[in-house]
Amino acid sequence: MADVIIAGGGPTGMMLAGELALAGVDAAIIERRPTSELVRSRAGGFHSRTIEILDQRGIADRFLAEGQPVQAAFFGTTMLDMSDFPTRHPYTLGLWQNHIERILAGWIEELGVPFHRGMEVIGFAQNDDGVDVHLSYGKSVRAKYLVGADGGRSTVRKAAGIEFPGWDATRSSLIAEVEVIAETPSGMRIDEVGVHGLHLMEDGRTTRVVVTEKHLGPATEPTLSDLAKALTDIYGTDFGVHSPTWISRFTDATRQAAAYRSGRVLLAGDAAHIHSPSGGQGIGLGIQDAVNLGWKLAQVVKGIAPAALLDTYNAERHPAGARALKHTMAQALMQKTDPRVGALADTVADLLTIDEARKRLAGLISGLDVHYNLGDGHPLLGRRMPDLDVVTAEDPVRVFTLLHDARAVLLNLGEPGSIDVGPWTDRVQLVNAKYDGEWNLPVIGSVSAPTGVLIRPDGHVA
Repeated sequence: MADVIIAGGGPTGMMLAGELALAGVDAAIIERRPTSELVRSRAGGFHSRTIEILDQRGIADRFLAEGQPVQAAFFGTTMLDMSDFPTRHPYTLGLWQNHIERILAGWIEELGVPFHRGMEVIGFAQNDDGVDVHLSYGKSVRAKYLVGADGGRSTVRKAAGIEFPGWDATRSSLIAEVEVIAETPSGMRIDEVGVHGLHLMEDGRTTRVVVTEKHLGPATEPTLSDLAKALTDIYGTDFGVHSPTWISRFTDATRQAAAYRSGRVLLAGDAAHIHSPSGGQGIGLGIQDAVNLGWKLAQVVKGIAPAALLDTYNAERHPAGARALKHTMAQALMQKTDPRVGALADTVADLLTIDEARKRLAGLISGLDVHYNLGDGHPLLGRRMPDLDVVTAEDPVRVFTLLHDARAVLLNLGEPGSIDVGPWTDRVQLVNAKYDGEWNLPVIGSVSAPTGVLIRPDGHVA
């Protein structure tokens, strides 16, 4: 069927499929949803580094055309202004996930990725040569690798026997799209229970509701009665909610897969980590997983690199995920206004008036400070490459433009011809260029100018 089968056609699965397609690897998506229609709890945008990754592939403008740039990096109730960060995208992009998925689906369709809907990966068997992937309609297909991007209840993760340790839920919230009879208050509200809000949607008829429940809800599908009770507990009225499009419950449960790889089976996105939506980390973490894994998996499938390269996916993304999950737990704790939490929130807000503290936390939330441990050396090593305006013999060009094909780039900033890629010509693009400006990294600040930079396909400096 394909070299790589991806279980799950959400943003993580589609991004990975696109990365593999750009690298010349046959990948196919298996998605349980029969149509592209998106229901239930979904995200509302992404932060700077995710926008940069889309920019690296030349598709950021598609999202920017439909989204709303806002300063929405928050810690608790404190907004962290990122407008002075050294990036072309020092903001959060507000865009509902149904639009995000539609745009990504259009991109991978252009790349020729097969998208099989209405079927599900229900198990697998692997050996040294490949993976037999068992599908819900009673057949099996053979692939070299299987990637589980099939969400927090991942069938692939469970079938692989990968443990999912973490912390159970302490709080639950309902999110829904409904119609209402009574006028609703605008904006978000934070109280001793949690965060609540009602927002009229684009159609002018449907209201999106988020309400924290007074008591931890059961692990069952919520009903309209559950939603009405939760609203009444908080607002004193249920606003006459009726005609729900969907209702879902999410919690602050936080878990991370013990390993992101088991032989020829890998995990990405929510299959590898679940967390509170506080801080808006979800889609960004998954897309960062996908671009880290994509080029490595492609090189292994094509026989360019040994399978051991896949171990670096876990070595790099597991610590990055753990750090983000720790942050979401702190965020969730701060989104209440009981007196003790309020005292902590006031203390943190005061500390965040210190510029270095603001930048450090905003760097974490935005994903701009992700640093893979590639050993000692220049401060750029292991960090994302800035999108500089460099000058080549032909024309000025942005560094991210050089990454559109998801291919490694060796940027020679010394004398033209002073670097020779030798036998690496087939996998590394050599670019002779000049850059006389400042090298400025988020959180760190100015660093010395290198004479050459090897940029991985995921945009991190090797």
